[in-house]
Amino acid sequence: MMNKDTKDVKSSSTRGFKGDASDAIGSQLKQYYKSVEQEPVPDHLLDLLEKLDQAERSGGSNGAA
Repeated sequence: MMNKDTKDVKSSSTRGFKGDASDAIGSQLKQYYKSVEQEPVPDHLLDLLEKLDQAERSGGSNGAA
């Protein structure tokens, strides 16, 4: 039979483990995001952005409301 104190110790140690895992995952995701941030934008996307800018400047409408 577990008393209240034993139960509290068990749940707090489990929370600590989950917190450590979350911290590790968060850290890895931040590192990955930073590496993706440093990658150059692909040329086809830059071309698309340029076309969109030109359409906005010319006041063109593509039928979208």
